[in-house]
Amino acid sequence: MIRKFFALAYSLFCFLLFNLVFLYFIAFVGNFGVPYPIDGNYSDLPFTSAVMVNILLIAVFGIQHSIMARLQFKQWWMTLVPKPLERSTYVLGSCLALGLLCGYWHPLPQVIWQVENEVGRILLWGLFVGGWLLSFFASFLISHLDLLGVRQAYFYYVGKEYIPVPFEIVSVYKYIRHPIMLGTLIGLWATPQMSVGHVLLATGLSVYIFIGVYFEEKDLCRVHGKSYEEYKQKTWRIFPIFTRG
Repeated sequence: MIRKFFALAYSLFCFLLFNLVFLYFIAFVGNFGVPYPIDGNYSDLPFTSAVMVNILLIAVFGIQHSIMARLQFKQWWMTLVPKPLERSTYVLGSCLALGLLCGYWHPLPQVIWQVENEVGRILLWGLFVGGWLLSFFASFLISHLDLLGVRQAYFYYVGKEYIPVPFEIVSVYKYIRHPIMLGTLIGLWATPQMSVGHVLLATGLSVYIFIGVYFEEKDLCRVHGKSYEEYKQKTWRIFPIFTRG
């Protein structure tokens, strides 16, 4: 029972840590409320060196986030990590990678564009907030607790066999297969002042998102089979304004 208690406590710790780190990341991207925002003036690296370091940080996050999510990796990983804690450990890895990115980011604050019109600024900040809210909302639609590993640990704690969240098409998922990623893309790009560093981060994470979604859909097709293939034919992958599929 002690082992089960610590497993549940570990999953709750990873859950809380991820939400805190993710909220910090939103503030980091938005340049408010954190000591070292994306466009701060705390870097003394030359431009080229700062770019290379930031690209490396983005790559570390993308590689960790993508590889640990693949079915083949999970099958190997669960020979080392207890199955009920596999997802929580993935979440912990994501926290560390995202924290590393925020903590060691070197600002490139040179302005590329800046919206001076007050209405335009309000609209862009509205999109920024709305994008991140969409990501959170969409995660709750498919079980926020399962997505972050708590549900798996809870089943283990109460001594029940884990039951995966059923494949259901609800709310925004009726139109977009990856609304979490859509919200993230909006949050990354919607800003009244775009800097070189912000463009670098948004571009790097956008590339990761599209690559990650491509491989995730291959995994989902293997898991759900024909039902997911049919779902793909009726919905858009991310943007509801382009070709389906």
